Amino acid sequence: MKYYIIAGEASGDLHGSNLVKEISKLDEASIFKGVGGDLMKAQNVQTLFGLNRLAFMGFYEVIKNLRTIRRNFKQIKQAILEFKPDVVILIDYPGFNLRMSKWCKQQGFKVVYYISPTIWAWNEKRVETVKQYVDIMLCILPFEKAFYEKHNYLNAHFIGHPLLDVYRHFEQSDKSVEDIHHSSFIVHRSSYIALLPGSRKQEIRKILPVMIDAANNFPNEQFVITGISRLKDLYPTELPANISIVFDETYNVLQNAKAAIVCSGTATLETALFNVPQVVVYKTSVLNYQIGKRLAKVDYISLPNLIANEKIVEELIQNDCNTETITRSLNKLLNSENNRFYDSLTAKIGDSGASAKAAQLVLDLIR
Repeated sequence: MKYYIIAGEASGDLHGSNLVKEISKLDEASIFKGVGGDLMKAQNVQTLFGLNRLAFMGFYEVIKNLRTIRRNFKQIKQAILEFKPDVVILIDYPGFNLRMSKWCKQQGFKVVYYISPTIWAWNEKRVETVKQYVDIMLCILPFEKAFYEKHNYLNAHFIGHPLLDVYRHFEQSDKSVEDIHHSSFIVHRSSYIALLPGSRKQEIRKILPVMIDAANNFPNEQFVITGISRLKDLYPTELPANISIVFDETYNVLQNAKAAIVCSGTATLETALFNVPQVVVYKTSVLNYQIGKRLAKVDYISLPNLIANEKIVEELIQNDCNTETITRSLNKLLNSENNRFYDSLTAKIGDSGASAKAAQLVLDLIR
């Protein structure tokens, strides 16, 4: 059967690649086309274009790139019509994919939405789009299924979080700290602090400089920035003596870190799975922040706090995301004797096998 998959950012590329792998086990004649990154391409997905054409975040950035976004829609629609897939799988990325779901359904294609958009957090009326145009919703957070049922949408399935599979696969692999390139000073756990500045251009530009400034207040600590090679030009070429950068090795870095400063997003849950104490930070434009603040309906922004439904990690947002507050919070973390930060998280996250469950639900739908 034929599958068209659309992922708009790095986490979607990761989860899309694992979903493709599991579908291929169940459907040996499967053919995949879509939009995604290197991980999806490695699973033999023929991609129309890469993440660089889709990764816009924030109200101002979307408006600024409307011409590119319209071109993306036009090209993807044409590709889907020519391919005639048995199903279109949309992965997160709601600003784009919710609009795409409407068009796909109107053209008669079956639509699977993998990783629910955060409509429970803001702009709740988007649930009506899901009800009309999405055949099945695959939820990765435990409270999402109940949210949809409350809105009389009964085709939502909680499958667990796919990061559990990625994490456990990594644990069982032969990778070790020696695999980290350009970081010979990393010798054992508790030797350094990880800096995870995000996977989007806007995040790296706004958040990484603040992280580096805070790290300068810890001259006796070693820091490692987890970089993304496709965005290599965004990282500084000269760094303080106690800061190094490693590209495309996030899990190796987390496996051997004693603490972390993490940009809000998927990385906060990844850090929690490795049981690394963290300070969560986030900073965006004033316009994006003011609009988001008025629309948000949740008390937290980081996945560990959202899943646990309590504050288990510190969140420093917008004006609080500064050198002084990060320094103070990191100091507190380094001097804490608490090693059970995530007890209330692990019991709620679900079982492993999310990608396999998702693949089976996709096959059940189209068969």
